[in-house]
Amino acid sequence: MSTTSPAQRPTPERIFNILHAYQNTAALKTAIELDVFTAIGEGADQPAALAAKIGAAERGARILCDYLTILGFLTKSAGRYALTAESALFLDRRSPASMTSLIGFLGREEFTGYFGKLTEAVRKGGAALPGGDNTKPQAELWVAFARSMKPLTRLNAAFLAELLGAKEGQPWKVLDIAAGHGMYGITLAQHNPQARVTAVDWAPVLEVAQEHARAAGVAERYTARPGSAFETELGEGYDIALLTNFLHHFDPATCEKVLRRVHAALRPGGRAVTLEFIPNEDRVTPATAAAFSLTMLASTDAGEAYTASELERMFRNAGFGRSTLHAIPEMPQSVLVSEKTE
Repeated sequence: MSTTSPAQRPTPERIFNILHAYQNTAALKTAIELDVFTAIGEGADQPAALAAKIGAAERGARILCDYLTILGFLTKSAGRYALTAESALFLDRRSPASMTSLIGFLGREEFTGYFGKLTEAVRKGGAALPGGDNTKPQAELWVAFARSMKPLTRLNAAFLAELLGAKEGQPWKVLDIAAGHGMYGITLAQHNPQARVTAVDWAPVLEVAQEHARAAGVAERYTARPGSAFETELGEGYDIALLTNFLHHFDPATCEKVLRRVHAALRPGGRAVTLEFIPNEDRVTPATAAAFSLTMLASTDAGEAYTASELERMFRNAGFGRSTLHAIPEMPQSVLVSEKTE
């Protein structure tokens, strides 16, 4: 007869914590909206002072900050709160690396609402609410994406520039498919003064990308081409085509449709550069990349986080030759570089 030690006995604690994990999201979203982290960084580190600074009740400020301390976003000593290194870097708006704008997209009710219908999405095998077909214009949502998600691109975009040899300064024609905020193409142009970028996306989204291009000092080498990646004339003779966080929105057949268009737009020897959450073949590791499939199940009609072998198959079917996979250090995404050999 086997025995189970107290440390090994099953408990319901993890189930309880996961079932109310939505409170974690609400607490962080509220703290960002009230600028709690910036206020504490500026010295309002006790409940009364913090409440006055952010325009809240003292009781509300205290309980929220205690909860943020439990989550690990703050520390507390002798009734005073302080930022952790993570919060100071990413959640204080004064930091150059601040990611507080992410809440403008990831915290949108339009986006989070998909998960309120997850049971229906599982039964259906795709989004249970309208808006799951990302071949159709959804300008308001993707403008919010373009204005909010720029901070997440820094490390990824710098990695791409180094991987592709941007600093060698070769004359490049770059096609940026579904450019969004535009920062991947813009970063290549910043690293390579001989690069010229053509960005494809819906017109209102490209207005945001062009703002970012002007701020980055590359506007003269940045051209907007409004429209759908599936229908708009893309041009030809490109050295590089960027497909960043795009293919996961669609089923393989739809992906291959746009990949054939990209193949035709590239010159012989040109490279298609795909940045994605790419799980291992077991589809459960690494955790962040693998878990992204649930986001696609809830919010798209047929999208998924594809494995490397699935992506490579799509590129082969679209006419590409060799593909190579590159992990991005300290980030949950990877890069697949596929060559046009014909």
